[in-house]
Amino acid sequence: MATWNLNGTKHHVFICNGSSCMRKGGEEVTMAIREEITKCGLDSVVHTSRTRCNGRCQDACVVIVYPEGMWYEGVTENLGREIVKEHLQHGKPIERSISYRMTDVGMQLQNNRPIGKTKAAAK
Repeated sequence: MATWNLNGTKHHVFICNGSSCMRKGGEEVTMAIREEITKCGLDSVVHTSRTRCNGRCQDACVVIVYPEGMWYEGVTENLGREIVKEHLQHGKPIERSISYRMTDVGMQLQNNRPIGKTKAAAK
């Protein structure tokens, strides 16, 4: 396994590769995002990680961008490329596709998305 030097990294992108997201094109989304990062010359400032389930299966395919704490839903290959070009390269999040956003008071639901169950209720 590679050990990456993360000095200078500006964004960390988590791409869900859980079973629901994989059924909705998670592998293709992962490859499209990584290819677009390279195409845009962002390899030195954007790091990607595949994750297992992020708990938002109804939002598949889920992509999360930090440090902003923006959770994208329904990500396709084309939307993944757009996230790289607009959000990561130019600092303009794709507002129509954000399900949650980190704020000063914690995660906040965006765009009237279905909330789902809370962590406390799930226990």
